[in-house]
Amino acid sequence: SPLSSPIRLFFSLLCLSLCLSYLSSCLSGFVSSSLIPPPDGCPVCVWRQHSRELRLESIKSQILSKLRLKEAPNISREVVKQLLPKAPPLQQILDLHDFQGDALQPEDFLEEDEYHATTETVISMAQETDPAVQTDGSPLCCHFHFSPKVMFTKVLKAQLWVYLRPVPRPATVYLQILRLKPLTGEGTAGGGGGGRRHIRIRSLKIELHSRSGHWQSIDFKQVLHSWFRQPQSNWGIEINAFDPSGTDLAVTSLGPGAEGLHPFMELRVLENTKRSRRNLGLDCDEHSSESRCCRYPLTVDFEAFGWDWIIAPKRYKANYCSGQCEYMFMQKYPHTHLVQQANPRGSAGPCCTPTKMSPINMLYFNDKQQIIYGKIPGMVVDRCGCS
Repeated sequence: SPLSSPIRLFFSLLCLSLCLSYLSSCLSGFVSSSLIPPPDGCPVCVWRQHSRELRLESIKSQILSKLRLKEAPNISREVVKQLLPKAPPLQQILDLHDFQGDALQPEDFLEEDEYHATTETVISMAQETDPAVQTDGSPLCCHFHFSPKVMFTKVLKAQLWVYLRPVPRPATVYLQILRLKPLTGEGTAGGGGGGRRHIRIRSLKIELHSRSGHWQSIDFKQVLHSWFRQPQSNWGIEINAFDPSGTDLAVTSLGPGAEGLHPFMELRVLENTKRSRRNLGLDCDEHSSESRCCRYPLTVDFEAFGWDWIIAPKRYKANYCSGQCEYMFMQKYPHTHLVQQANPRGSAGPCCTPTKMSPINMLYFNDKQQIIYGKIPGMVVDRCGCS
């Protein structure tokens, strides 16, 4: 058809452009890396060394470009010492903000989980106590069960909610929370010594004026922290709320007639939304013989660059990508078919590149000798893949 020739010409030119770009990269890599002899028995080390060098040069140009600097400010170490103020505001910036240091933190192996749901509030309903803490079947209430997932979250707030029956007239109610322990043969409920099971952990004086019942909340954060540190100590609690006549107004019965009025625990938690990235891409070290696309460690030392104008960080972990991308894994990439058609022998294909990057914070002098604090995006390689 009349249109087929222009379309075929367009795709041919596109393929030729891709091939020339790839071959140019390969040739430049060969020339650069050939200056450094590869270790014996490590044919992939030549290309890995070339990838390191390209990454370092790229970081230099990216920083200057992203800071809108045409060239690195001409500020020596001696000038920095003279200009750098020792005033509190600067120290506060250094103390409050996260500047990547030399050490690889545990967080470096984690990334934000942007898929799974996160937990913010947990409500645990009262359950029957273990027979080991009961005498003659009492007390039946209350035990609270928490999953391991909740126990490993940060608890921001914990409230125990107890419903108090209505009173016919205003009254002072004394509410107490007792921690339960298993009985021993040396004592009984309320007794002393090794058989003691009642340990008072909360006491409240409440003025009741309502005739329609009252929900009372009690701060339970410290007790919960103790339970989470030592789960074996959580045998439950007993709740009492006595009015002046000795009537217990606390609803703790789990039987009929108390539906919806049982004690419960309300937790506000801050869940760790980070997950291991170990399965999200290959991570290698410099001694690895891995030939596939992989992420390698790379520490950028600004002092080695002679960039004394950067106040913090002096160095940071940037990482880089290197390795081969096999065709069998690459059919999902749109341009692969075009490249293969242009070069059936397969000398070109998808490249090993960063697929996820994160920013760094930086404190630096600009070319006007002003101190600037800011965030530079896309400076840390978090994950590598073929594209």
